[in-house]
Amino acid sequence: MNKLLILWTTEEVEVAKKMVLLYGSVILPRGYWDEAHLMIWGPSARVLAHNSELQAMLKTVQESGVETSVCVVCSDDYGVTEKLESLGVKAIHTGEFLTEALQKEWKVITL
Repeated sequence: MNKLLILWTTEEVEVAKKMVLLYGSVILPRGYWDEAHLMIWGPSARVLAHNSELQAMLKTVQESGVETSVCVVCSDDYGVTEKLESLGVKAIHTGEFLTEALQKEWKVITL
């Protein structure tokens, strides 16, 4: 099974729009990957919580079947955990998931 983890860390809106969320929205429907997960970590959590355009794009990604999570430590630090959870993003300790992905069969892209 081909699995992709997109690790989104940048707060740059154009990177989010033109790569992270654009690519994330098509990878499962087009059959590029069998399973995909978008991990939101660091400043990307803050920018997503305050940008309605990115939130709408995230919804498209989620509707395509891509799972989403956020680093709970980061989102708590930024005060955005509740907002991101309301968008359907799971607040978790992402270090565990990332370590497992790196040690197992996942391919990882970091932006």
